[in-house]
Amino acid sequence: MADSSAEPIMLELVDEEGRTIGTAEKLAAHVAPGRLHRAFSVFLFDEQGRLLLQRRALGKYHSPGVWSNTCCGHPYPGEPPFVAAARRVGEELGTAPTLLSEAGTVRYNHPDPVSGLVEQEYNHLFAGFVRGELRPDAEEIAETVFVSPGELEKRHADGPFSTWFMTVLDAARPVIRELTGPTAGW
Repeated sequence: MADSSAEPIMLELVDEEGRTIGTAEKLAAHVAPGRLHRAFSVFLFDEQGRLLLQRRALGKYHSPGVWSNTCCGHPYPGEPPFVAAARRVGEELGTAPTLLSEAGTVRYNHPDPVSGLVEQEYNHLFAGFVRGELRPDAEEIAETVFVSPGELEKRHADGPFSTWFMTVLDAARPVIRELTGPTAGW
């Protein structure tokens, strides 16, 4: 857990085309109505084409305890999104992604009804594989599971998911389908 005397985490603010226009402190960028900032979402698959989901740790300030994509976060100002995505996979899951590919971008505005915070993001999407042993950071991740498309559908209907999950998954599906092949069903 970061101590209160640590430097604030800064995010890169962007315009509607994803061009950098400044910075803002992380929490301040998420306070309603939110400020448009750069983010990333990662989707990693095992050798059977199953998606790795994470349930966010209960101690997270934003969207605690909900299921979401493999990894998501924010690049530091000036950090390339691809580098940030690979860095955070290592920090959160204790392993490195393999064959990580860019999967486009998506812009969205999703308020979180529980916290009142807002995800106002220009999100860079990445998809790839994970082959190493997972060692999740308990401060970030409460639980992980690999799911097939059918298992995801059932889990999504039954449990709480992040407000952004379906938006980022749907936007990344074309590249996910290329990576996992037609038999995986994504």
